[in-house]
Amino acid sequence: MKEITILSGKGGAGKTSVAAAIASVAKNAVFCDNDVDAADLHLIFNPEIKERYDFDSGTLAVIDPDVCTNCGICVEHCHFDAIHPNAIEQLEVNPFQCEGCRLCERVCPEGAIESVYNNNNHWFVSNTRFGTLVHAKMGPGEENSGKLVTEIRKKAKEIANQINADFIINDGPPGIGCSAIASITGTDAVLMVIEPTLSGLHDAKRLVELINTFNIPVFAVINKFDLNREITEKVKNYLDENSISLIGKIPFANEMVESVVNEKTIIEYAPDNKISKEFYSIWEKIKNN
Repeated sequence: MKEITILSGKGGAGKTSVAAAIASVAKNAVFCDNDVDAADLHLIFNPEIKERYDFDSGTLAVIDPDVCTNCGICVEHCHFDAIHPNAIEQLEVNPFQCEGCRLCERVCPEGAIESVYNNNNHWFVSNTRFGTLVHAKMGPGEENSGKLVTEIRKKAKEIANQINADFIINDGPPGIGCSAIASITGTDAVLMVIEPTLSGLHDAKRLVELINTFNIPVFAVINKFDLNREITEKVKNYLDENSISLIGKIPFANEMVESVVNEKTIIEYAPDNKISKEFYSIWEKIKNN
C-alpha cells in the first residue's frame, strides 16, 4: 500500500480538483482530506457519513460570574490580553484570544476560572462513490490542525489495511504550516500542484524545501499552464534544476469549473475531454514510479 499526498504551495492552485480527478481513475483506494481548516473535497464526493468523532483542539478559560469578584488579577497575568470587562463590567474571556495556558485559572484567588475542553471540531468516516473518505471540520479560529490531520491519516491507514487497499490518496492543505507538515510526515510520495504565477512558483519553492527535509519523492503538475506560458517555462526550468519530475500539464478549461459546479470530477463530467485523458496519464506515471 502506498500513500500519496497532493499539495500546493498556495491556495487556489487547483489541488482539490486534481485530487478529485485522481479519485476517478485510482482503484482500490482510501481518500483523506487533510485540509482540515477549510475542507472541500466533500463538495465533490457527496459523502454519506457513517462515523462521527469529536476532536479536542485544546482548552479555553471560562469565568464564573457568580464567583468572580472582578479583582483583575487574571487580567494582569494574561499574556494574550484575552480577558476584558463586558457591557455590564463583568470580566469575561474572549475565546478567540485565549490560548488555553491555564495561568489565569491558577492565579485566581476566588477559584472563579475553569478551563474547559473546546469541542468545536469533528471528523468523519464516510462512504462515497469512489470509496471510503476520512474528513474533518474545524470551527473558525480553532487550533491544533496538525494534530487533527495526524488523527484522520491514522484512521485512513487503519481502514486501508482492513480492506487491503492499494493506495491512500491525501488531499493536503495549502502552504507549509503545521497541517502541511503533518500531511507530509510518513507519506510515500508528494504530488505538487503548481499554478503558473510568480506567487505560485515562489510558494512551490518553499514547499519543495519543506518536502526535501523529509527525503520524500516529489512529482509535479502544472495547472492552467496555458494562462501564462512564460512563467510555465520558468516553472519547468526550476523543476529540471531540482530533478523534480513534471508528469502533467493541465490547460485552463471552463469544463473544470463546470464539473465542480455540478459536483462531479472532470472525468465524470467530460470523460472525452483532453484534460480527462491527461489525468489518466498522470495517474499511470505516478503508479509506475
